[in-house]
Amino acid sequence: MVMNQKHTARKTAYTAMGAALITICAWIAVPTAVPFTMQTFAVCLIAALFGAKQGVFTVGGYLLLGLLGLPVFSGFRGGAGVLAGVTGGYLVGFLVTALTVGVAVERFGRKLTVLCLSMAAGILLCYAFGTAWFVVAYGKANGSIGIGTALGWCVIPYLLPDAAKIALAAALTIRLYPHLPGKNG
Repeated sequence: MVMNQKHTARKTAYTAMGAALITICAWIAVPTAVPFTMQTFAVCLIAALFGAKQGVFTVGGYLLLGLLGLPVFSGFRGGAGVLAGVTGGYLVGFLVTALTVGVAVERFGRKLTVLCLSMAAGILLCYAFGTAWFVVAYGKANGSIGIGTALGWCVIPYLLPDAAKIALAAALTIRLYPHLPGKNG
């Protein structure tokens, strides 16, 4: 019974630290022509380290904190309005990214190729979900927008930064995972 409580306490602590990491990474805005945050890096890293169930739970907890109004999103924002807004689909899409990466590492291991491909697939699915959401939400608020325009605004400028974030998350996963208590690599 003590071992089970220890395991539950460890998972709870990891989940809290993961949500905190996503929050901190949301607040880190890299100033470029199109500013970007480090959220996708954190989501990929957490899912690769924690696996599908705990990764999705951690991202869901982060989104719940934001929904409740805590300033966990980029620009120190929070609340239902952020999630319902034009970029809310990308935030909700983090759940798909976490699930994709988590399932891949559980099935195929934490090899560099698996990590990079699953993270790229997860982010592409997040882009698809978020862009569809953006087109609908933007259309309701401002009038119709083409998918090409939405991709030009919301996806294309982020391809190279997200590739760099994938590389960093994959490298850190390989380095950190063997050192997590209860993991054997």
